[in-house]
Amino acid sequence: MWAPDLILIARKLVTGVVGSGKGRPREAELRRAVSTAYYALFHTLARSGADLLVGRTKKFRSQLAWQQAYRALDHEETRKRCLNTQRMAGFPSAIQVFADTFVAFQQLRHLADYDPLAKFSRSMVLQWVDEVDNAISGFNSVERSHRKAFAAYVLFKRRSERPSRLD
Repeated sequence: MWAPDLILIARKLVTGVVGSGKGRPREAELRRAVSTAYYALFHTLARSGADLLVGRTKKFRSQLAWQQAYRALDHEETRKRCLNTQRMAGFPSAIQVFADTFVAFQQLRHLADYDPLAKFSRSMVLQWVDEVDNAISGFNSVERSHRKAFAAYVLFKRRSERPSRLD
């Protein structure tokens, strides 16, 4: 999945270009747009982690290793790590914004996908899609070493909070 494509699809759903095609989105289209915006965040992080930790160029990486790194991202564990304010404080502000947006949109996706009473307005969802797009742009603009550290943080289980004897 490519995040720019998902953002484009979310925008089309919100504006009514997809689905009914009449310019006024149906409730299902608004809900799908919210969910699609969340997945743009999720796949940004999954791709970034796989690219940074295994390699971006197909010619110089193991496809199976890249796929394993991509698929290792867990929704719930990532949410928990993003909520750890003490650890998140060590990352640049753009990564903190990305993490906050990830957490917020995971909750919105759950509402959109599972709560039959949740209501969404066109203007609200369009604003949210812009927020996700901005968070992704900010994340992608951060220095590679910080994105790599964040990928390692969300992908790998930390065995102990105590420093090792080698530190």
